[in-house]
Amino acid sequence: MDIKPIIGVSGSIIVDEGGMFPGYERAYVNDDYIQSVVRAGGVPYIIPMVYDEEVIRDQVKNVDALILSGGHDVNPLLYGEEPSQKLGGILPKRDTFDCALIKMAMEMKKPILGICRGHQIINAANGGTIYQDLSYINGCYIKHNQQHLSNIPTHTVEITEGTKLYDILGEKVLTNSFHHLALNDIAPGFKVAAVSKDGVVEAIEKEGEEFVIGIQWHPEMMAKDNENMLNIFKALIRQACK
Repeated sequence: MDIKPIIGVSGSIIVDEGGMFPGYERAYVNDDYIQSVVRAGGVPYIIPMVYDEEVIRDQVKNVDALILSGGHDVNPLLYGEEPSQKLGGILPKRDTFDCALIKMAMEMKKPILGICRGHQIINAANGGTIYQDLSYINGCYIKHNQQHLSNIPTHTVEITEGTKLYDILGEKVLTNSFHHLALNDIAPGFKVAAVSKDGVVEAIEKEGEEFVIGIQWHPEMMAKDNENMLNIFKALIRQACK
């Protein structure tokens, strides 16, 4: 029997707002990331947030590929900007953790898939910048936060020919959308792999052979019913098997 690759999914912190332990922090990740990995043929492990670089390095060593999950806004101080009035909630210790995961996974040449926040932090960790709200982008007119119906595609994404993402998805897909930040300056060594029809960057990938892809939408929410979105996870797992 073939050995299935271990896919690490970056975790976050959720804080209890009531119950017996208000303010109590719990390590978690949304279950649809986990189930998407299983459907695609991998073995998922949640990578909990820790603050010791040696432990983080060991976490990365123990997985074959990395998924950076969605969540909090990226702290703009990370990319040299002050917070604007439309910035949402941040969690700086998660930025530090995710940046360490990215740095170490790239050093070890592990395949990386960043989703939503994960896509944004890949860009910021490698020297790019982020629009702190879609309203700051000239010409942005598409509704990029559908607010409900998580698995329903709502807008078109056009994919750049010659990219790894084009090989996975083809020239065009319909995606869901749950974000108010978007990439601004693309990190050195990366290129735009997809855009929406109003020009918002929907995917980036590292130039060259290494598999480091950031995606602005949420394929994990659609993968149960959408073979195209599941193919993104299958592509990651194929790379992990190498």
